[in-house]
Amino acid sequence: MITILAGGTGSIKMVRGFAAHDQEVTVISNVGDNYWLYGMYVCPDIDTIIYGLSGILDEDKGWGVKKDTNNFLRQMEVFGEETWFRVGDRDAATHLIRTNMLKNGKNLSDITQWMCEKFAVESKVIPITDNTVETRITANGEDLHLQEFWVKHRGRGNIEGIQYVGADKARPNPDAISAIQDAELVVIAPGNPLTSIGPMMGIKGVRKELTKNKKKVVSVSPLIGNKSFSGPADKYMEAAGIEVSVFGLAQMYADVCSKMVIDTKDKAQASKIQGLDIQVFDTKIKMQNKMAEEALAGFILKQLKL
Repeated sequence: MITILAGGTGSIKMVRGFAAHDQEVTVISNVGDNYWLYGMYVCPDIDTIIYGLSGILDEDKGWGVKKDTNNFLRQMEVFGEETWFRVGDRDAATHLIRTNMLKNGKNLSDITQWMCEKFAVESKVIPITDNTVETRITANGEDLHLQEFWVKHRGRGNIEGIQYVGADKARPNPDAISAIQDAELVVIAPGNPLTSIGPMMGIKGVRKELTKNKKKVVSVSPLIGNKSFSGPADKYMEAAGIEVSVFGLAQMYADVCSKMVIDTKDKAQASKIQGLDIQVFDTKIKMQNKMAEEALAGFILKQLKL
């Protein structure tokens, strides 16, 4: 079994790549960017994984349902509501049924498992916790939910702080811990290390479990040079005072992984990373299509002889 820590729009590509090799894949999903919208509980990272594995993901946007309609949002505009979070009609149905199930006493793990069955997704998708964890950004003196900062305000302004509110009190999902323990390989997907992977690591016991199992943990870089190839990882790293490079990333993950996959363009930094006791593999890591997804997953499997 391969267990993948996933978050953000780029992680689904890594998940699909491994699934294409007929690997038994378990996904541990970030919940830090979950958001209450119009009274509905939206779980962007969970939904992106489920939509992506079921073949209905809007590939152009990297989120939502392909060819979705927007009648719901048009009506919300008529009511005078803000519509900066562009949820489609079919997507809204997912959030509505999830919210109803939560109100009827189901936890997020059970709901996610049910969703996987409804979308015919064979891989397990496990929320990192059933408790509430929110990634919040302080920018220009204002405290904002990640969705508000990145989507509503389009990431404008200087980031002054990143917090994982609730992470210190959250209980890690026992199934997620078991998935780390039982896996033959644990992959930290090329998600944003601060807003996609960081919230999971911030939950008590998760980082400790990864450290205990670091010999089988490999991280895949979301950076090429000093730029992220999908999303704003570079912007957040710079704001946190972390060197925006694969070496800076390696320093962040040095206690939890023993192997790292970087782009061939960053090969010159391999020796520095190896100085952190991390084995380095280099290849093309940008996944622009399904063939590239499968190639990267295949490269990792071959290098690790799995």
